Amino acid sequence: MSGNAMHNKASDGVSRRRFITGTSSILGGAILAGHASAAHAAPAQAQTAPIADAARVPALVIGTGYGGSVAALRLAQAGVDVHMIEMGMAWDTPGPDGKIFANTTKPDQRSYWLRTRTKQPLSNFLGFPIDKDIPRYTGILDAEEMGGIIVYQGRGVGGGSLVNGGMAVTPRRENFGAVLPSVNADEMYDVYYPRANSGLGVATVDPAWFDSVDCYQYARVGRKHAQRSGFPFVFVPDVYDWDYMKKEAAGTVPKSALDGEILYGNNYGKKSLQKTYIAQARDTGRVTISPLHKVTSVSPASGGGYTVVIDQLNTSGDTTATKSVTADRVFFAAGSVGTSKLLTRLKATGALPGLNGEIGKGWGDNGNVMCGRANHLWDPTGKVQSSIPCGGIDNWAAGGAFAEVAPLPTGIETYASFYLSITKTPHRAEFSWNAGAGRVDLNWQTAWKQTSIDAAKTIFDKINAKEGTIYRTDLFGTYKIWGDHLTYHPLGGAVLDKATDNYGRLHGYSGLYVIDGALIPGNTSVNPFVTITALAERNIEKIIATDL
Repeated sequence: MSGNAMHNKASDGVSRRRFITGTSSILGGAILAGHASAAHAAPAQAQTAPIADAARVPALVIGTGYGGSVAALRLAQAGVDVHMIEMGMAWDTPGPDGKIFANTTKPDQRSYWLRTRTKQPLSNFLGFPIDKDIPRYTGILDAEEMGGIIVYQGRGVGGGSLVNGGMAVTPRRENFGAVLPSVNADEMYDVYYPRANSGLGVATVDPAWFDSVDCYQYARVGRKHAQRSGFPFVFVPDVYDWDYMKKEAAGTVPKSALDGEILYGNNYGKKSLQKTYIAQARDTGRVTISPLHKVTSVSPASGGGYTVVIDQLNTSGDTTATKSVTADRVFFAAGSVGTSKLLTRLKATGALPGLNGEIGKGWGDNGNVMCGRANHLWDPTGKVQSSIPCGGIDNWAAGGAFAEVAPLPTGIETYASFYLSITKTPHRAEFSWNAGAGRVDLNWQTAWKQTSIDAAKTIFDKINAKEGTIYRTDLFGTYKIWGDHLTYHPLGGAVLDKATDNYGRLHGYSGLYVIDGALIPGNTSVNPFVTITALAERNIEKIIATDL
């Protein structure tokens, strides 16, 4: 279909609807003044626009994370009007402290998705439990417990980009074939990875500044220990505004990374999707977002397209309205867990019975495991630690592990080095419909984490032996060394070229697509969001060229 034809078709639905959504606009233009590029611009003030009952839309995107934001932007640029449905909040209103997001060290109701007690990745510190009671609220971080694993996910416009450390890593070329075997690596590395890195605003820390500034003392200690044990230390790109962080260190702007902000959102310096892809999508005038809306059903509509049933939520998580809309095309981008659970339920309950048997399969945790090491008194890691990691230890080829040198932004000297490892793991779980309980289950086995622990030990046992140090046992419970209970990097569940064709089209239904991390079978060898973004860029380009 030509661009004009797409425009005409779009006009039949939600005609050139103004992009209206909440973004962290309160941060204001002054905070990031002087940055001309879209990646650095603060989002403009916007208001929410709940989708109307009985609306008809040309393209409906479920979710506003990496895959969904790429799809919305590129569809809009091609002349298609898009409506995005986001279960979380818009994150455009300051809290009592005048900031949009809560501080990592002082979690409040903004911190967690519909929990009454925090569920922090580090549950203990110096032997004391650190979780606390909070009011139930549609907060920013979902700690979803299933099958013996806690899956951390971002809730809000911008998805996981709101709550991650921003480590924007492109896998080594030699590892890519094991990540996405059906995808042409030349195209990814020549076209789509560069496009994704550009769109996300990826950059690397200035090495000279890194070597001189107090806030990365912890990372320099991590580098020294890695190199003394023969491991390569690599600078890792990130989506933080490094110029802003330099100003934080100089004391000329409000602190963000240097105030420990990471787990529950970052108020100033991080280039989340709100400031990159979503900001560009807003500027097209063709994209609208409905925050606090949750898709519960997708099924073929009698007149063509798909009937999408959506619950509108309040900040207590209650349903305040249920809407039924019609979409010509639906893009599933609710994250690996959200997309997989929804598709599994729709197949099992008869809404989309034609989905194939690969739905729900191939899910993995990216081999995530955490640990801490207790350093000697002559190796302090610093009271002030940037919450944005910028370095890693690469033992993928020899030991099957890549480890972030991660911060412990407690505000006190801990003499501790902390790490999040990504490991090579063969284990894949499957989502299935539990009819009796009316829910989707995951058959994850806690014993599978031992593979990840063994891979991480190839790095940290050697460093401890060389340095004469020990593992910390006070971070994940009583006398527990490994944080093997969680993942930040859920992947799979609707795997590319299995549950879908090689571009994310769901088998069995024309006009239904998966375009998020559910496509990637469980492991990327590094932090996954650049790969999710690049794959979405590849897939949506093909879909626009051939399907529209």
